[in-house]
Amino acid sequence: MKKVLVVDDEPSIVTLLTFNLEKEGYQVVSASDGREGLDLALNQPFDFIILDVMLPFMDGLEITRTLRQEKIDAPILMLTAKDDQIDRILGLEMGADDYLTKPFSPREVLARMKAIFRRMTPRQPQTVDEELPTEILRVGTIQADLTNYQVTVQDLEIILTPKEFELLVYFMKRKDRVISRDTLLDRIWKFDFAGQSRIVDVHVSHLREKIETDPKHPRYLKTVRGFGYKFQEPEA
Repeated sequence: MKKVLVVDDEPSIVTLLTFNLEKEGYQVVSASDGREGLDLALNQPFDFIILDVMLPFMDGLEITRTLRQEKIDAPILMLTAKDDQIDRILGLEMGADDYLTKPFSPREVLARMKAIFRRMTPRQPQTVDEELPTEILRVGTIQADLTNYQVTVQDLEIILTPKEFELLVYFMKRKDRVISRDTLLDRIWKFDFAGQSRIVDVHVSHLREKIETDPKHPRYLKTVRGFGYKFQEPEA
């Protein structure tokens, strides 16, 4: 049974989400303020976190930033006010995987969760008669297993968030091509926030920390100034 943390200071939203999540077979733990939510997320394993931006004591943006710094890689779905575009942008920069604006339907929450789980959960093995070849991408010592959603660097498995995995695979499939930040915003985040390329830059920085030996001097994921990024075989 997957365990979900819901952090929101509106009792009606907590009740609504808890009812619908439990109905779908999830175990739900809830918190009504930021400090309690952060403490739970740091001290208990969760498969998914639903997090409001506006919370007492500590807001959802700060919680997300702290969790990612502490290497808590559980997917985070952020809840924002209808017109707070800046909160959505900042949340994605901090490492949230997706966002929903209030008001929302429980059905949409469940659909977003299932989509994220599909991206990060290994596919079920086929029977012998139906067995299909595993799809593997390799660039240098980096290997991405698209069937089982696993990434290794120098034969050591690394843990990526769903969005980091998507970003890495997108780059690896387009090796040696310069890709603009606007293209990445459209293809990976599925929206266009003109001039908000910092979302891309922050995620690229996080990805470099996990795949590069020296993130400040990357060998794989290069910045092409004025254009975007290029993923390439490391130079000898």
